[in-house]
Amino acid sequence: MNRFTKLAGAAAILIATICLQLYARTHDSPPNPAQEQSHAATIHGAERPTFEAVKIVQTWIPMKDGVRLAVNLYMPSGPLAQPATNAQPNEKFPAILEYLPYRKDDWTLARDWQLHSYFVKRGYVTARVDIRGTGASEGNPPDREYSDQEQQDGLEVIDWLSKQPWSNGNVGMMGISWGGFNAIQIARLRPPALKAIIAMCATEDLFHDDIHYIDGLMHVDEFELGMDMQVGLTPAPNFPTDEKSLATRFDATPWFLLYLHQQRDGPFWQRASISGAQYEQYKVPTFMIGGFLDGYRDSIGRFLSRVKNAPVKALLGPWNHSFPDDAQPGPTIEWRVEATRWWDYWLKGKQNHVLDEPRFEVYMRHWYPPDPNIAEIPGDWRAENSFPPANAHTETLYLSPNHSLRSSAPPAADSEQLKYVPSIGAEAGFWWGDFTTDQRPIDAFSLVYDSEPLDKDTAILGWPKALLQVSSTAPLADWFARLSDVAPDGTVTMVTGAAQSGAQRDSRSNPTDLVPGQIYSLPIELHLTGWAFQRGHRIRLAISNALWPMIWPTPFPMTTSLQFGGAAASRLELPLVPLEPPARPHFYAPEETPPLDNVKSEGDTWPPQVWTETHDLLTGITRISWIGDDASQYPWGRLKDHEQMTYVLGDAHPEKSSIHAEGSTTVELPGRTLVWSVILDVSSDLQNFYYHSERHLTENGKLIREKSWDDKIPRDHQ
Repeated sequence: MNRFTKLAGAAAILIATICLQLYARTHDSPPNPAQEQSHAATIHGAERPTFEAVKIVQTWIPMKDGVRLAVNLYMPSGPLAQPATNAQPNEKFPAILEYLPYRKDDWTLARDWQLHSYFVKRGYVTARVDIRGTGASEGNPPDREYSDQEQQDGLEVIDWLSKQPWSNGNVGMMGISWGGFNAIQIARLRPPALKAIIAMCATEDLFHDDIHYIDGLMHVDEFELGMDMQVGLTPAPNFPTDEKSLATRFDATPWFLLYLHQQRDGPFWQRASISGAQYEQYKVPTFMIGGFLDGYRDSIGRFLSRVKNAPVKALLGPWNHSFPDDAQPGPTIEWRVEATRWWDYWLKGKQNHVLDEPRFEVYMRHWYPPDPNIAEIPGDWRAENSFPPANAHTETLYLSPNHSLRSSAPPAADSEQLKYVPSIGAEAGFWWGDFTTDQRPIDAFSLVYDSEPLDKDTAILGWPKALLQVSSTAPLADWFARLSDVAPDGTVTMVTGAAQSGAQRDSRSNPTDLVPGQIYSLPIELHLTGWAFQRGHRIRLAISNALWPMIWPTPFPMTTSLQFGGAAASRLELPLVPLEPPARPHFYAPEETPPLDNVKSEGDTWPPQVWTETHDLLTGITRISWIGDDASQYPWGRLKDHEQMTYVLGDAHPEKSSIHAEGSTTVELPGRTLVWSVILDVSSDLQNFYYHSERHLTENGKLIREKSWDDKIPRDHQ
C-alpha cells in the first residue's frame, strides 16, 4: 500500500481509496498567440508538473465534539514526471484546503478534479472538505452561511491537516465564492498552521456586498433556491431517506427566511466581516482574484489599499463569477501558474521573488458593443505596484441642466425631476456584472448626463464616485448610478454602477426615513472598474430610482429631484490613469486536465438557458422569467437539476412586488428515483414581506416527506 493512504492515525477512519491516474504532458504548455508566456513563470518553472499521477483518498476528519467531516484528499501518486532535485522519496507536502457545503462527491466532483489535480502534480496535497451537515459530512447543517461552527470546525481541519504524516506542517486555504469568503474569515482568526490564502470572487463585507442585500438593498436570486435544495439532500451515493438522515437536513429552516429578518447591517453580518481597524489586525498573506463582471470585486481594492500588516497580491480580469481558466467571457488565463508560485513561496519556502513583482495585475477593458453573450472582451493587461495606482488622479465632471457633464459647475442652482418607474432595470444585469445589454431602455426612464465626445482615449481604474444632491416626495427612496460608454452609433455599454439607499445615507445599521422635499447629499461609490474610453465616445452617468429585478423596489409612488450648481454641486469623480502602464504582465493559456472517468456534466442552472421579459400594456404588469437546467452522470447514477424564477411587478403599485420560484433535484439510481423539490414565494405590501416555502421529497413517484414555512416580516427600510 502506498504510504499516502496511511493518513489519519488512530483519530480518523479511512473509508475509501480511489486511485485515478492522470498523465500530464511534461513539456511546456503551448503559448496562446494573444497571451505571451509569463516571464516570471518561465524563469521559475512553475508551470512544469513534478508528479505524474493523482489519487483521491476519502477519509474522515474528527472534530472535538465527535462529529466527523468528510474529506477528499487529492494526493501525489506514482513516479515523478521528470527528475527533480527538490522532490525526495520521503518528501512531505504542504496542504491546501478548500472548504465548502457544495457536496464534494457529486455536485463539485468533476470541477474539483480539474482544479485540484493541477496543484497535486506540483507537489501539494489538497483537501476538499464538506462543511458540517452538508454533503458527506456528519452533524447538523448550519443555520446560515459562514456560521461560528463552520469557522471553529475550519480551525480544527487546518490543525488536523498540519499534523498528518505526509504534511510538512504548512497549510494554505483557497476557494471561489463561499470558499473564498471562509478563507478570509478563517485567516482573520490566524490559526498557526495557516500560512497564506487565495480568495477568489469573494468579499469581506457581508451586508453590503453579498447577494442577500446588494449595496445594502434587498436582492433575491437563484442562490436562495439552489442552496435550499443542496442543504436538504442526503449524502451520495446512497441518498438515505430514513428518519435520522432526513430530520436534520430536510427539516432545516431555509436560510433565506433568517436573512429576511436581518434587513440592516449589524452584529449578524459584522460577525463574519472585516471593517475599520480590523484591516490593521489582518495578518495572513492573501492573494485576491476576481473579475469585473463579478459582484464581489470591490474587496480586491479594499485589501490592496487597507491591509497594511500582511502581503497582498491581486489579479483582476474581465471575468464573471468563475475561475479565470474557464471564464466566459474571456480572455482566459492559466491563473494556477501564479497561484502555484504563491503557494511555493509561502508553503514551501521557495525564494521565487513573488513579492518583488507588481502587487496588482489588472485587465483594462476596451469598448465593446453591449452583448450579454460576448465571448471575449477586448482590452490589455497592466501591472501596478500599488492601488490606487501612484500615477492616478481624479477628474471631476459636473452634472448640468442640459443633460451634460461639464468640467465646471453650473453657475446657478437648478434641479430636474424624475418620476419613479419601478419596473426598469433588467438591462443592467443581476448584480452589477453579468447580462448587461444596451442601456438605452433604462436610460429612457433615468436622468442622463453625457460628456462631449472625447478628444483622446481616456482610461479609468478604481472607484468612480457620483456625489448627488437629491430629494424625494416619499419617505423611502433608492438611487442608482450607472457609468456607461456611449459609442458614436448611439449604443450604450455599461461600465459600472452602484446603488445607495436614501435611508442608509448616514448609517447602514441605523436607517432612517427621508423627510419629503428635503435636499440630501448622497455620495454613491460605484463598483471597482477598469475601462478605456475611446476617442470620439462619450462618458455617460445615468441616475434612476429603480433597478429591478436586481433590487426589490421601494413601495411608494414618488418623484425625486436632482439639484445642480451651488456649493456642493452634483458631480461625477473619475479615477484617471495613464493609458500606458508601468508594466504589462503576460500569462499562460489554460492547461487542460483530462476529466474523471464516468463523470460527465452538461448545462447549468445559472446562467439560465431562457430569460424573458414581458410587459402587459393594459395592466402595466411586467414579468421577468428565467429557466435553467443541468445534468450530471456518475458511476452510481445520474443527477438532474431544474430551476425557474418569475418576478412580477406593476408600476402603479410598487409595494406589490412578488417572486415565484421552483426547483428540483432528481437522483436516478438503479431501481430508485428520488426527487427533492422546493417552492419559494416572496411578496410584499406597504408594510411587510410575506414568505412561503415548501419542500417535497418523492421516491419512485410516491411522496415520502414534505414541510413548509410561512412568515410575515416587517419591511425595515427596504
